[in-house]
Amino acid sequence: MSPRRAAVLRDGGGEQSLRAHLIATAERMISEHGTIGLTVRGIAREAGVADGVLYNHFADKEELLAHALRARVRAVERGLSGLPEPGGGTVEGNLRAYITHGLDLHRAVLPAFAGLLAQPQVLARFADLGGPGENWRDQLIGYLRAERELGRLAPEAPVDAAARMIVGVCHEAVLSLLFHGAVTPDAVPVAPDEVDALVAAVLDGVGR
Repeated sequence: MSPRRAAVLRDGGGEQSLRAHLIATAERMISEHGTIGLTVRGIAREAGVADGVLYNHFADKEELLAHALRARVRAVERGLSGLPEPGGGTVEGNLRAYITHGLDLHRAVLPAFAGLLAQPQVLARFADLGGPGENWRDQLIGYLRAERELGRLAPEAPVDAAARMIVGVCHEAVLSLLFHGAVTPDAVPVAPDEVDALVAAVLDGVGR
């Protein structure tokens, strides 16, 4: 987009339109190239605006990157299968679906987060953008608590601990691929039989 076109976007749609354009541009750059080396100048050039324009719409680079990172996560989530509802199907099958969803999500977004480890302010801003119950971890905890209320898990089942176990496996599996430079669209961080083993390990502790 040329600077002239960006100005038209700003004037025709209001300030929020150009702000959304900048977020979408940064999100696309993260999707295509990751976050390492991502600069304000690079985002501005890709968006077709002067460098200083970004600071008319964001307090700083960290705010823009946090919003772009959130947009990237949401884009990945839209491409994944929906999560099962409590009370439907079997707990075993539903947990497999949650674990597979989590592995696919982490495989897609963790490289972007890893590129920002040296910029903790971006990650802190990103964390502040999410509302309660929005992310996969919160949805997993909510699902397990609901199943406990429905009586499909033991009344005293430590579901928060079970969720931490599942989240930890997803983190560890994808981080292992990342450290070996093997995070690719077709990489499988955990084999299906290992997912089954994780489900069994969780339910041995919380199943009726």
